[in-house]
Amino acid sequence: MTQSAAVPFNQPAHAFDAPSDAGYRICVRCIMDTSDPGIEFDAHGICNRCRDCQVMQRSLILSPQERDRRREAIVAQIKAEGRGHDYDCVIGVSGGVDSTYVAYVVKEVLGLRPLAIHLDNGWDSELAVANIEKCLKALDIDLYTKVLDWDEFRELQLAFLKASTPDSEVPSDHAINSILKIKANELGVRFIVMGNNVSTENIRVTTWSMGQTDWKYIRSVNARFGKGPLKDFPHTTLLTDAWLRYVKRQRAIDILNYVDYHKEDALKFLADKFGYVRYSGKHHESVYTRFYQSYILPRKFGYDKRRIHLSGLIMSGQITREHALDEMKKPVAPAEEIRQDKVFVCKKFGLTEKQFDDIMGLPKQTFWDFPSYEKNPLVRMRRSLLKARQRRQAARNHG
Repeated sequence: MTQSAAVPFNQPAHAFDAPSDAGYRICVRCIMDTSDPGIEFDAHGICNRCRDCQVMQRSLILSPQERDRRREAIVAQIKAEGRGHDYDCVIGVSGGVDSTYVAYVVKEVLGLRPLAIHLDNGWDSELAVANIEKCLKALDIDLYTKVLDWDEFRELQLAFLKASTPDSEVPSDHAINSILKIKANELGVRFIVMGNNVSTENIRVTTWSMGQTDWKYIRSVNARFGKGPLKDFPHTTLLTDAWLRYVKRQRAIDILNYVDYHKEDALKFLADKFGYVRYSGKHHESVYTRFYQSYILPRKFGYDKRRIHLSGLIMSGQITREHALDEMKKPVAPAEEIRQDKVFVCKKFGLTEKQFDDIMGLPKQTFWDFPSYEKNPLVRMRRSLLKARQRRQAARNHG
């Protein structure tokens, strides 16, 4: 599918909750706009998110021949190192389309022997549970589920709400990534096959959420707003991550970058093959994530994550910009669904709606208002070096 041509767009009313002031701008290539505090535009009206995305695509998107060659080499290595083990890799499953398609590719296409790992943080929708069960059963993949201590996790999530940063999903993200690393190490498995991919996740906006791997940040938020130390919460520190990566040589493989992955085609395929049922939005397999993206982020911070998701699909040529703009005209979620989710979330947190609204009214803060690994000069230097390497790889791939 070809990417739509960039055209001027000067009607803020087409954007979800767009401000009416004269300073409003929207990218002429994707649909990122000035609701992103870190957005910048060049003389042609193209945003920095597009430019960063292009660098990522040029470094990661390979020719079909090179993509197939590297995939075959990776699979051969995983199989060779997996001999004598019950499993040769681990995969994370959430019930979402990306992770479910990974399960299919890894087992049925590549012939690997994965252990599927799921995080039960207390917020799984019934649909997500059903999707996971029927897909893994059909594929004959073993499932390990890590059930979090709900009382502890609830207090951590409440701490993040009270911290008033746009990072309410950081605890779940950190937990699942840590569990994958910890379980792989327990099994003696070096390879973690992930569902991250340049086709659908290529627009990065750290101001909308960051700190997913930063245990120091999580711990500092909990220390300030939580009710006690985190005793059972699965986590990895900066040193643990370094040990697993450089000593145990764990390697994360974004396998969808090595196959022809088109999100809509994948959804139709999974529905036909396994009876997979799609959700109302990206990451809506979790009730809390659905509420967070549909209510908390737009209402408190003015962020609509559909902009990231749809812009990513525009940049990979899977939808047109015009289609994305039409999607943004729709409500972020049905009003009745949001109302029901709010009642459910408040009840599960043990809050009255007034108590929740009072938390929503607290002054906004950011990641940078708390201690974190990211403030360490060495960490920031490493991140800069990785970005420079990505730019060099992009240049090599495209002459």
